[in-house]
Amino acid sequence: MKFSRVFLIVLDGVGCGEAPDTAAFGDSGSDTLGNIARAVGGVSLPTLEAMGLGRVGSIQGVNPARARAGAYGVMIEKSSNKDTTSGHWEMAGVVVKDAFPTYPRGFPPEIIDAFEKEIDRKVLGNKAASGTDIIKELGGEHVRTGRPIVYTSADSVFQIAAHEDVIPLEELYSICKTARRILQGRHRVGRVIARPFTGPAGQFKRTPHRHDYSIEPPEPTLLDRLKAARIDSLSIGKISDIFAGRGITGHYGMETNAEGMKQLADLADGKFRGLAFLNLVDFDMLYGHRNDVQGFAASLKEFDTALGGFLKKMKPTDLAILTADHGNDPTTPSTDHSRELVPLLAWHSGMTRLVDLGRRQGFWDIGQTVAENFGVEGWSGAASFLAEL
Repeated sequence: MKFSRVFLIVLDGVGCGEAPDTAAFGDSGSDTLGNIARAVGGVSLPTLEAMGLGRVGSIQGVNPARARAGAYGVMIEKSSNKDTTSGHWEMAGVVVKDAFPTYPRGFPPEIIDAFEKEIDRKVLGNKAASGTDIIKELGGEHVRTGRPIVYTSADSVFQIAAHEDVIPLEELYSICKTARRILQGRHRVGRVIARPFTGPAGQFKRTPHRHDYSIEPPEPTLLDRLKAARIDSLSIGKISDIFAGRGITGHYGMETNAEGMKQLADLADGKFRGLAFLNLVDFDMLYGHRNDVQGFAASLKEFDTALGGFLKKMKPTDLAILTADHGNDPTTPSTDHSRELVPLLAWHSGMTRLVDLGRRQGFWDIGQTVAENFGVEGWSGAASFLAEL
């Protein structure tokens, strides 16, 4: 069967258990879905349960016996990272062979000096920190001095936090572009991220006006190949940022998971031929990085309800694929991403049985499946699961 439209939904940070190399990343014991479910005494996710989620791992409250129709499995990442950029690029066929540079002790003088000179401002911070913690620590000084807050994490990111009343959004975006231009060569971090916030001292709150500036993929991606074949490649949320705008034929903004699912539902009601690619960032940004177990669990339930409504809108020639780009287990002491297996679920309205897709050796099997479906070039080594659907 060939599909006229594929809806690819990425649940950012929603891993499902230890990968073969989890220990090498310092993430032993990480199991985002399983640990959250145990911590809250079980989760009720009837839509995902019916699609086979309970068969990808032990998730309290999600009964594998209640699976009705759908394809299910897990994927092992081939890329040498556990970040958003690597995960999404690999889904689109590009395996990241070399790790992006990280800066657990902050950025070296050659970077900071050049950045300060270009933007004509001194910076604050320059260390690894939680985004919410660092604005509590340095937000007041930033407001008094106008100096942007630079920080990083365990991931390959150069993040710039600024109060919207002190450094307006367009100026913040401009200095992020400056940082992106500087961070090349051996300092070629995966993403430069604008992290605006608002509010009075003691009540600072990050806004949804985040913007990511990624490096360009080193090779043609699935999105490039679809666009070259004049097949729609639609971005919802930060997908366009992750691919530096390349290969995108249409972009739809969103600020919350709920808005992202609304955009997806609207596209299902409309007409296009090709791929609609959605990232749902709330799981990772609002709950995983803040170790908010209850919030994460509630967000999963909210998504499950929205997913049920979306699936009802799908046409007989539509295919939905659900996965994640990495883990972000909020039950562990770490507030960073975790190297995990990720779930793989696929569904179309003609499915009447369960299909076990097994343990896929690489996220790029998704790209290979979509490429085969639309008749564009795939990747040697990747394995399509189109025929199994």
